[in-house]
This record gives sequence, structure tokens and C-alpha cells, in this order.
Amino acid sequence: MGWWQISADTLADSRFVVSPLAEAVATVKTLERGTAAHPGERAWLDAHLPSYRTRLAADPITALLIRSALRPTWNATFLTPTPTGEGEPSFEEEVAHVRDTPPEVARDDLTESLGGPVPAPLHRSDLPERLADLLAWVWRESVLPYWERRRRVIEADVVARTARLGQGGWAAALDGLRPGMRWLGDGRLRVHADDHSPRELSGARLLFVPVTPRQSWVSWDGSLRSAVVYPCSGTLADIGSGAPDALGRLLGPARAGVLVLLDAPKSTTQLVALTGQGLGSVGRHLKVLLEANLVRRRRAGRSVLYYRTDAGDVLVQAQSPHVPQ
Repeated sequence: MGWWQISADTLADSRFVVSPLAEAVATVKTLERGTAAHPGERAWLDAHLPSYRTRLAADPITALLIRSALRPTWNATFLTPTPTGEGEPSFEEEVAHVRDTPPEVARDDLTESLGGPVPAPLHRSDLPERLADLLAWVWRESVLPYWERRRRVIEADVVARTARLGQGGWAAALDGLRPGMRWLGDGRLRVHADDHSPRELSGARLLFVPVTPRQSWVSWDGSLRSAVVYPCSGTLADIGSGAPDALGRLLGPARAGVLVLLDAPKSTTQLVALTGQGLGSVGRHLKVLLEANLVRRRRAGRSVLYYRTDAGDVLVQAQSPHVPQ
């Protein structure tokens, strides 16, 4: 069982961070897997998987490289550099760390991820540049067009995790963050179920990095920083592209969007993050929806959560293009 020993100071200084590179790596992992975790991802895969496979078919060296770097139990370390935790870097700034990896370090990392010798076709000096080019292509073609919405999902997840932290402490916030992850007590955080030696994190910065694809991994930069990359809550990540057109015409697109998002309880802060609307606008939409008996609210700790009523569910389902008219 792999676990990390975390001091109180390390835990107090830990933080949630946004990493465009982590989002791109998680996207590559999803494209490699080729199966969808929810209907929204299925539509996205249908749009982007063919071009990804076409690109790799035309570049067998890079295809072998990415499949050697992404293994079931270990990623090649140079593919997943640990974020700095300072501000919010751009994708270009982050991918530069991949591109600047010394070739000998890249080969050592591949040996570790493969658990054995690196295939002969990968005995070359341009592996970091090839991997960085693939990540840049995936970012440009398959992530950037959706980044505004994905970033709102990530921000909403951070809001939800922070609220859970305030209500139940770190044990509540971290349990189930990624598969196999549990707070064990006595400063011990189990990060995965595999049998790896414990790591001492005293003095290191601990970072939590949400991504919208249902992918996860851990990384560290020596004794300076450690990161847990985890998938956003399924109820957030499985958000469709918006409200049905007919519902938007009936209620107005912004208000309809709020109603669609309330299939699961959400706070006003989460709705602001997910919709990109201002707090005042979201509040006005919620007031109208409450008066129309399309949503209700309840208190959960310090938060007020809004959710659809049966009437709200019927209205959304009746206007959905997926329901026979």
C-alpha cells in the first residue's frame, strides 16, 4: 500500500491548483483509452479520436513513445512534471518543462515506466521534443476549444472540495479524491493501492490538481513538491454543452442553463463558476426559478444548495432533443 507521511505544516500549506498541462495529459490518456466515462465525453471522443489516431498512424515513433510513457501502473516522469504551485502558468510555460528534458533522463524515465528495456526505435535524442509536440497538438485541437468550460468545471470542483474541507476537515476533503486514496490518520495519506515505499513529505509543498477527464496520477519533484492529480466530481464533469435550444427560448438561455445544471445540488458559488455568470445574475435566476417552483433549496453546513424539483425535471426532459416529441 503506497502512502505519504504528511506533517501538519505541509498540510497547512497545501493548495488546489489549475494546470493546463495536466488537463492535456489527462486528455491524451483518455484518447489512448478510447472509451468514454459519460455521454458528454462520448460525443467529444467521437469528434476527436479519429484525428488523434490518424496523427499517430502517420508517426509510429511518437505512437510507440506515448504508449511506452503511459503505462497501467506508472507514467514516465518527464511526461507529468509536478506543477510549481506559483500562480497559474500557461500551457506553453508548462510544456516547456517536457520539451527541455535531457534525452538521457527521458530514456531513464521510460525504462522505469516500462519496467524494462526501452524499445530499440526509441533509442534517439528527440523523445522530449516529440512528446511535447504531441501534447501541444492535443492541447490545440482537443482541449483549447473547450478550455473555458473545462476551467469552470475545475473551479467548481475546487469550490466543492474547499467547502467539504471546511465542514469535515482534510479527511473528508481527501477521501476518495482518486481511486484508492484514503486518509489513514497519524499524518498518513494513502495515495494508491499499489505496494510502494512510504514517502516523507515534511517540508514539501503538497498540491492537488483537478482535471475534467476521469484520469488520475501522482507526481513529485524531489523533496520540493508533490502533487495528486485527480478527476473532478462526476456530477460536474458530466455537464453537457448547455441548455436545449427550446428551453433557452422558453426561459432565456442563461436561466435555462442554471436550471439544467441543477440536476444535482449545487451552491450559488458553484453555479457562478460553472456558468461564467456574475453572482447577481445567478441569484436573480435562482429567485425566479424558486418562485416558479422549478427548484428548491436546502442548507448543508454553511452552504445553501439548490436543486431541481420534479416539475423542473419534467420541464428539462420535455425540452431535451433526446426525448421523442
